[in-house]
Amino acid sequence: MPHKMTLTGSATGPLREYDRYVAFDMREKGSPSAPKGLKKSTFISYTVFVAKKAFNKTGLTKKSIMHEKILVQGEPTLDIPIDECPGEIGVICFQITVLPNKNDKEANDSNDKKEAKTVHPDVKQTPVQEKKAASEKKQQPIQPKGTKDVVSFDDIIVPEAFLKTRPNPVKTEEVIEFVKRTGHLDKPLTIEKETKVLKDGYRRYIVAKTMKMDNVPVVYDDQK
Repeated sequence: MPHKMTLTGSATGPLREYDRYVAFDMREKGSPSAPKGLKKSTFISYTVFVAKKAFNKTGLTKKSIMHEKILVQGEPTLDIPIDECPGEIGVICFQITVLPNKNDKEANDSNDKKEAKTVHPDVKQTPVQEKKAASEKKQQPIQPKGTKDVVSFDDIIVPEAFLKTRPNPVKTEEVIEFVKRTGHLDKPLTIEKETKVLKDGYRRYIVAKTMKMDNVPVVYDDQK
């Protein structure tokens, strides 16, 4: 199987352009310690060959490649003419990635900390009671005028007489559009307080069912 290689660093020489690919040189330091009896290597030089299409995607230029830190993944090759490969080892690049600059990362981290510090005092200054009240006020849905209570849709019992009727579809559609615009029914349903039996508002009941409302506004028949 081909030997896979990974190199990191910057180009040590100018970018060279060919017909379908570009090439540049890189260096990697040798190991600081070698087995006893063997000479230490100072550095290894590579010549990296990258397809132009892949290189252009990185956003690198002839100038920036000398300063940006890059990561190259590929495999060694001996099939490149020696005049095109001044490095000790030729590398066919399968993937090239520009690595983030350490200074840029530190600057971003510093900015994140500053933003956090700016927000933090505001949180401390808000009393717990005010936060809770504001949260409850925000979560409480708007109900139509005249609403006396809000009950679970599933608790409402519809008499047989209502089930045998069919509300005017045009008017029903108008109420559906109203709910879509406002988020609530146009009027509350009328029910018996103890039994939850529907007394009036079958059309709005149908709309609530169509819009899959969990809770509906009601007024009790003795309060009308």
